[in-house]
Amino acid sequence: MLERTGLVTFGGKPVTLIGQELKIGDRAPDFELTGNDLQPVRLDDFRGKNLIILSLPSLDTPICDLETRRFNTEAEGLGDDVVILAVSMDLPFAQKRWCGAAG
Repeated sequence: MLERTGLVTFGGKPVTLIGQELKIGDRAPDFELTGNDLQPVRLDDFRGKNLIILSLPSLDTPICDLETRRFNTEAEGLGDDVVILAVSMDLPFAQKRWCGAAG
């Protein structure tokens, strides 16, 4: 597996990234997630849309909450062909609670 160094730091220390760099237009591998309604969510569900995947540890942290709210605000002006998919390690019940509180 390809290791890339010198690109990212965490806490002031270099971090090694594993894998190929993503480029605009790269095809995402198929995936299956559990939605906040406990139903499966697959890449094919977004066929024909421009999908932006937002990956974060937890919606219950202040930074991730702020980041997701900002993405949602920005997404409103992107048009109907753009979908923001926020993926976190939260349980579906916590995601649903956050979505209800965030509007």
